[in-house]
Amino acid sequence: MKVEQLTCALGAELKNVKLTEAITNDDLFGEMKELLLKHKVLFLRDQDISDKQHAAFARRFGELEDHPLAASADTEPGIIHIWKTPDNPPERYENSWHNDATWREIPPMGAVLRCVQPAPLGGDTMWANMELAYERLPEHIKNIIEGLRARHSMEAVFMAAKPIEERLAMKERFPDPEHPVVRTHPETGKKSLFCSSFMTHFTNFHTAKNVRYGFDWQPGASQLLSYLVGQSTIPEYQVRWKWTPDSVAIWDNRNTQHYAVMDYPPCHRQMNRATIVGTKPF
Repeated sequence: MKVEQLTCALGAELKNVKLTEAITNDDLFGEMKELLLKHKVLFLRDQDISDKQHAAFARRFGELEDHPLAASADTEPGIIHIWKTPDNPPERYENSWHNDATWREIPPMGAVLRCVQPAPLGGDTMWANMELAYERLPEHIKNIIEGLRARHSMEAVFMAAKPIEERLAMKERFPDPEHPVVRTHPETGKKSLFCSSFMTHFTNFHTAKNVRYGFDWQPGASQLLSYLVGQSTIPEYQVRWKWTPDSVAIWDNRNTQHYAVMDYPPCHRQMNRATIVGTKPF
């Protein structure tokens, strides 16, 4: 196996390796897992695999979960379809920096995404290293956000355009969880900035430490939230991947964010994803 680092921040392409072999080869899978912890997102090309093999490889990391708004493959419930067509423009948007499913009480550990049909032009995906984003924050910002917690919401994002009955039913099913603003990786112990587009507000900002008098907590909290969410947009923290048929990305959702660039014209784009169950953030 050849490992080619893609940027100084994160990302490596693995060559001369097949995911089908890693399903049963413990040594190969162990090496790939270590590389994932090191590079945070791994890329492979020319992986002609079935949905069943795709799910089997992803399950080596842990159990898989579905998505309440995405269809699962008929042949394999562990695989969800992220398929875009010219026929569903209201549902085509996807361009925001985020960790997957932080609207869950227990967000995913990571994901394995396979390109079935790329867009004819554009349609890249970008990832950002949120450990690096945290590391390079000014010290006074680190002091402010130490111990800070925030609310995350599906209702405010995916469900906002839905009828009120659907929106409230989904919120009852997935109540807005509270997560730490600075997350500690359960395997490496490193800290990362755990702030993305699903985050709506801080839950413990309004204290004597942060608020002088009256309601100046509102602009202060809002500006800080916007500043933290914006850290993923810094190019020096990013890697960008151009999709080709049967190319694959494997990423750690605990310390990265990603952004699906929707710069392709109305067309077909088909991606299949296996999402791996994680652990409660701390």
